[in-house]
Amino acid sequence: MADMNDTLRSFAGLDLLASTVLLLDEELAVRYVNPAGENLLAVSLRTVAGKPLAAVCACPATLRAAFDNALDNSWGYTGQNIELKRSDGELLHVNCTVTALRQDMAENVRLLVELQPMEHQLAATREEHLIEQQKASRELIRNLAHEIKNPLGGIRGAAQLLEHELNNPSLKEYTQVIIKEADRLQNLMKRLLTSHRTMLPTTVNIHEILERVRSLLTSEFRGSLAMRRDYDTSLPEIVGDREQLIQAFLNVARNAAQAMHGEGEIVLRTRVLRQVTLAKKRYRLALEIKVVDNGPGIPEAVRETMFYPLVSGREGGSGLGLTIAQNFVQHHHGTIDCASRPGETVFTIRLPVEQA
Repeated sequence: MADMNDTLRSFAGLDLLASTVLLLDEELAVRYVNPAGENLLAVSLRTVAGKPLAAVCACPATLRAAFDNALDNSWGYTGQNIELKRSDGELLHVNCTVTALRQDMAENVRLLVELQPMEHQLAATREEHLIEQQKASRELIRNLAHEIKNPLGGIRGAAQLLEHELNNPSLKEYTQVIIKEADRLQNLMKRLLTSHRTMLPTTVNIHEILERVRSLLTSEFRGSLAMRRDYDTSLPEIVGDREQLIQAFLNVARNAAQAMHGEGEIVLRTRVLRQVTLAKKRYRLALEIKVVDNGPGIPEAVRETMFYPLVSGREGGSGLGLTIAQNFVQHHHGTIDCASRPGETVFTIRLPVEQA
């Protein structure tokens, strides 16, 4: 244990890295894994310290040969698109660097292995591109909403005046159509502008917010909709706008329920993440909330644009629910993304835990 503590003190700075770092001894036993590695490999340092690397993940022959060359000849190695298999069976595609360390750097540590998940690099680029596109789209929609709102009021007022002047009651049916449609459009404009209101931050418990969402949906979809909890009750509180967060999670979960026509199962899952990067900023802790449903999945035609305003994969949908959810999540410096296939759709929301 003393050797392990010395190793950790020697490489304490590795805790702050976004990439996965493993320290191995001559027998390829794990001496250290940083928090990013714990997240990627779904392990904890406490449980894998001293165990062979093979117990953590299965490596291809090329990588095992690179370990041998680094130990025998101090040769470095860099590999692209290396496939690793985690102990739980999940496949990972990573870029890998192996570096041989001098024996005097840290006792019982001979190799430094750095792993960069390829999907993380692609996701970061995609996220940056989407954020810029969505900013421009939101600004355009907001300006259009302002421009449309005032003429709608005039149209509605004119229809009301016209209705009072009509002597034939049967003609009032047409003015009522104008008034009702103007009201509907004004409500739509109001929803488009609501997501820009000022935040009212306070200390909130994410599980209280999810329980509120669960209560609302079970009341709205009585019968065969099952709402299951999978909570990590040790999660810390965060600073955020309670109403915005409720609305964000409600929009996501309600979309799932509506896609399943109120039948099926929705799982609300919470976990804690350490040393994560959200919207280009590094955080020591973050909350990860998944909304999982077993519905038909999101149509492939709208997967790339599902967060854009007025885009809906459901007949009769307004196309604003996910846009507003994304806006509110971004107000909290978080991220939201989605993976979908028939039988399983997963919305993943990550929110930083900042010091109050």
